[in-house]
Amino acid sequence: MAAVAFQRRPLIWVGWLFGLAYVAYAAGQLELTWPRFLLGLDNGAKFLDRMFPPVIIQPDSMARGLLESLEIAVLSSFMGILFSLPVGVLGARNLMPSWITAPTRALVAVCRSFHPVIVAIVFVKAVGFGAMAGILTLTVASIGFIGKLFTEAIEEISPKQVEAVRATGAPFVSLLTYGVFPQVMSRFIGFASYQVDSNLRNSTMVGIVGAGGIGGTLFSAFQRYDYDFVCAIILAIVAMIMIGETLARWVRKILGVDSKGSDD
Repeated sequence: MAAVAFQRRPLIWVGWLFGLAYVAYAAGQLELTWPRFLLGLDNGAKFLDRMFPPVIIQPDSMARGLLESLEIAVLSSFMGILFSLPVGVLGARNLMPSWITAPTRALVAVCRSFHPVIVAIVFVKAVGFGAMAGILTLTVASIGFIGKLFTEAIEEISPKQVEAVRATGAPFVSLLTYGVFPQVMSRFIGFASYQVDSNLRNSTMVGIVGAGGIGGTLFSAFQRYDYDFVCAIILAIVAMIMIGETLARWVRKILGVDSKGSDD
């Protein structure tokens, strides 16, 4: 065993040297230099100086943007959760044949493959600027996230309860109602509450490309160089997200569930 490890050690060192050499090469290609970093620190300090103190220049626009972001998050979460239920069932290998699970899993993979900003650009081109593009974007993201985790949760259930219901000759809907959903519903609620929180964050981001929400107001303030207003918007976004996280944590605590195993 020690001899094998000794024989592999030169290969490990070669791999490390190759990795370090590529890092140095990539840094040179991307012009990551120390003087440029110091210049960035100086520019960043000037930018932060112009941001404080925060000033709400357009309170109506800011309030309207925050409300629209909240509406986008709630509607997209509702639609995403609604569609994720059948997607999760159809993607579970222990319930469905492969000719159904394969395309369903491919759909989930496509929904997860692209960043919400990229999807938002596509929907802005398709349906135009505004909240509808943001709702559709985050609905796709919700299906990719919750559909994947719900499928995995169903595949991890105990088969005994399912077989007991199936032995009674119950139809498939009853099998889901009495054999599957009771075992996974607490986890599904945890995934759903986490996704609402995630959509609240993402709704502020997709607005930068015209998909509604406070992101559009933030981008406009950047374009006008109203950095004190930018700071006020950022603080408002942070406050809204913190309130959303607190409420989501409270809901999970009340329901006795946890979003353990979820990712963003």
